[in-house]
Amino acid sequence: MRITYQYRLRLTQKQIDIFEHWLELCRRQYNYRLAERFNWWEQNRCDVNRCSIVCCSIAPLKDQPNRWSQQKDLANTKAIFPEYEELVSHTLQDVIARVNKTLTRWLKGDCNGKKSGRPRFKAKGRYRSLTFPDPIRPERIQGNFIKLPKIGLVKMIFHRPIPDGFKIKNAIVTRKTDGWYISLSLEDSTVPLLTPDVTPTHDNTVGIDMGLKSFLVTSDNQEVQIPQYYRKAEEKLKQLQRQLSRKKKGSKRRQKAIKRVAKLHLKVSNQRKDFHYKTALWLTSKYKFIAHEQLNILGLAKTRLAKSILDAGWGNFLNILNLKAANAGGAGLPQNPYKSSIECSDCGVEVPKTLSQRWHNCSCGASYCRDHNAARNIKHRAVGHPVLKCS
Repeated sequence: MRITYQYRLRLTQKQIDIFEHWLELCRRQYNYRLAERFNWWEQNRCDVNRCSIVCCSIAPLKDQPNRWSQQKDLANTKAIFPEYEELVSHTLQDVIARVNKTLTRWLKGDCNGKKSGRPRFKAKGRYRSLTFPDPIRPERIQGNFIKLPKIGLVKMIFHRPIPDGFKIKNAIVTRKTDGWYISLSLEDSTVPLLTPDVTPTHDNTVGIDMGLKSFLVTSDNQEVQIPQYYRKAEEKLKQLQRQLSRKKKGSKRRQKAIKRVAKLHLKVSNQRKDFHYKTALWLTSKYKFIAHEQLNILGLAKTRLAKSILDAGWGNFLNILNLKAANAGGAGLPQNPYKSSIECSDCGVEVPKTLSQRWHNCSCGASYCRDHNAARNIKHRAVGHPVLKCS
């Protein structure tokens, strides 16, 4: 089992300066290695795929740079630029691993075949994290301090202890708008992954319907109001962005204004994440299986409702919900939402309605809120309709 704990750091000014310098060195190395890959691609691609029998003047292809050749070349980098000797070797190697990962996702895609966009060079301040891939021994944590290589003891707010039996596999130091954080990746191979020991039934399963009027409605007709954190912060954000637009580029006042805008965005993000975790905990504490809609959020985000949909954060919530349900020994059950609002959850007959019609009335006598009816249909698709299944 693998989990991640994040702690806030309390750094001295000297430690902040060291971390800032290391981030800048990593940023330069990232851009250089990425440019090296792009240059090889531009210099060696050619539309001519055949050579003349008489003569051939095509130059031989250069060796394609890869992760291992670039890591081997780090010795030359340290010889030319001695300041790279200050960095931890594995931290520098992780920079090249990131370049390799982002290029692979662009050219080949991830494990699901989904491709990312063309990698971009990191502007100043855009490289924000340092990875220490080596396992950290337990004796390196001394009270509220953790000992990191080449920097020594670093103070952190140790708000929760590390569980017994878990080992620290790596640490990532991240710079955020409101300070510095360290994420510890913990692993215990003796803890098995929980698998559901029962099958979904009508008693241990709940269906949820995501919406914008309410964040979600369960099949038991319980409603969670949508908080709309971004909508509530829009007026304040508008004022801060207006102040930012008036500042001279490159000035210290502009940097302070940028930081104020970033802090407000971070606050909205933290509020939304806290709401998602609390809602997921509430659902997983009451039900073992949670059936939810399999939404095309990227497609929905291109409609007129894009701002409200992204403010609700459906995608992040469903990821958190599935993870928490699995950790609790249950599972999230994604279902096709097609006609879930039109079909009657009692008899299965389709009752056409427009988006403005918020109430479901069927000839069989069923009368439900539109979202409640959809949540019941989502549950029935996960475990089977109790009436139609018998007939």
